[in-house]
Amino acid sequence: MNFEDFKKEVYNITGIDLSAYKERQMKRRIDFLLARKQMGDYENYIKLIKNDTAAREEFMTYITINVSEFYRNPMQWQILERDILPDILQKGHTPRVWSAACSSGEEPYSLVMALNRYLPLQKIRIDASDIDAEVLKRAQEGVYTEQSLKNLSEDMIKRYFDKQGNMYRIHDDVKACVDFKRQDLLKDTFPTDYYDLILCRNVVIYFTEEAKNMLYKKFYEALVPYGILFVGGTEQIILPNRFGFINYKPFFYQKAK
Repeated sequence: MNFEDFKKEVYNITGIDLSAYKERQMKRRIDFLLARKQMGDYENYIKLIKNDTAAREEFMTYITINVSEFYRNPMQWQILERDILPDILQKGHTPRVWSAACSSGEEPYSLVMALNRYLPLQKIRIDASDIDAEVLKRAQEGVYTEQSLKNLSEDMIKRYFDKQGNMYRIHDDVKACVDFKRQDLLKDTFPTDYYDLILCRNVVIYFTEEAKNMLYKKFYEALVPYGILFVGGTEQIILPNRFGFINYKPFFYQKAK
């Protein structure tokens, strides 16, 4: 079985289209995984993930590259808190915010903390989605290592977390602000003219140009006029006007009317 056949089988089993990811990068990751597990070839590994639920879930978590932390790239979060959120709040309604490809929950929970500077928790609602059902379970549990909290002040940790041994559990009233759901960004439809702010960070870097361009167009349609798209530190959009965006701040793009 060659890599093209492997990608087709993965799609049939998991619904994930590996063709949307940069091939050299993805193939290297998968070849490393097979070598580590001493699987020998693609065909044997396909048999494993087809018949073993745990192996299939492990594979999906591995290929969707779930790496996150609270307030990742802190200077960008300062811009969000200082400049972006006040502008959105001037619209006079509860902000509609989406953390796309939210991984294990650090990003949407960071959004709750950022909005809590301006709004009580009872008024904050964040939509959060990821393709990996297992990582969403971890997000809903809300238990994190000290390392993932490294960008938070002691005051924030005391305010939003309970320490349990070497781990930190986020408070239930913060968890109640976030609605998690499983979603494939490339295949699923999005609401139209709905969100004031969308975060999709450190994800599209792994996608092909074609998949990336399609996703930016879908985000444009999902945002309200003048809504904001917040991207990752290595994901600046070249010629954002192609997708209907204008540069607003570094790593923030505004939907033109």
